Amino acid sequence: MDKRMTSAEMVAELRDGMTIGIGGWGPRRKPMALIREILRSDLKDLTVVAYGGADVGMLCAAGKVKKLVFAFVSLDFIPLEPHFRKARQNGAIEVMEIDEGMLLLGLRAAAMGVPFIPTAVGLGTDVLTHNPEIKLVASPYADGKDWLAMPALKLDAALLHVDRADARGVCQILGPDHYMDDLFARAAHKTYVSCDELVEPAQLHADPAGARLVFWERNRTHGVIHAPGGAHPSSCAPSYGFDKKHFDLYCQSAHQPDGWQAYFDAYVRPGEAAYLKKVGGLEAIHRLPLPVF
Repeated sequence: MDKRMTSAEMVAELRDGMTIGIGGWGPRRKPMALIREILRSDLKDLTVVAYGGADVGMLCAAGKVKKLVFAFVSLDFIPLEPHFRKARQNGAIEVMEIDEGMLLLGLRAAAMGVPFIPTAVGLGTDVLTHNPEIKLVASPYADGKDWLAMPALKLDAALLHVDRADARGVCQILGPDHYMDDLFARAAHKTYVSCDELVEPAQLHADPAGARLVFWERNRTHGVIHAPGGAHPSSCAPSYGFDKKHFDLYCQSAHQPDGWQAYFDAYVRPGEAAYLKKVGGLEAIHRLPLPVF
């Protein structure tokens, strides 16, 4: 029942060519400490499935991505993540670009163990033109319509970040939106979760309302990695917002000669402890204001 592990142990279980799902949404609650560990590794040729942000951009910049399945890759205040944009425009990655709802349905199909889910989403659009692998299916009922059959997006592994977890793999998300993380967890063969707080089970059970913060079964969690500040520079509401200043610095690297290498050498290569120190430490991270919309 003790599922604690390190990020290095997680990477040791991953293999070239795997399909990796990354939870969170744009610049929100991304498992960035786990992404940085992958960046420090020799992993390559990954198929990445994500509502993307800097996680996708960094993996593209490092040449880790063979194919990307996505609905968007954005930092909100920077509409197109710049390193992803370079990879996309240069034809450096294969893509399956679909609607946000289609991505949700693909994950849900995999989570349910069915090959596809029929939907009207995408009908009459160029989604079908640019994704010929997505088929139409005739309704078996009296409506006589053809529906888009969104295929299951089966994952070898899912990477998620949560506020709290215990060693058994019970995870709590305290923010107002858990995004699609429960579907990522259920669609994956193995789910690795980083957490800001690693707590005793009794602490999770102390609040009777705490069960409402648990969105997937603990048996879906294969490994728990204690990574305080592990979502930075993305946000982890309600504990900290996203780091706009750091995102600006990171995005500038996409427009400079050897900019990614310089960013990697300064912030990724030295390791997670050095990263946290360089961005001001946990106190600075927890002072980051939450975005207001």
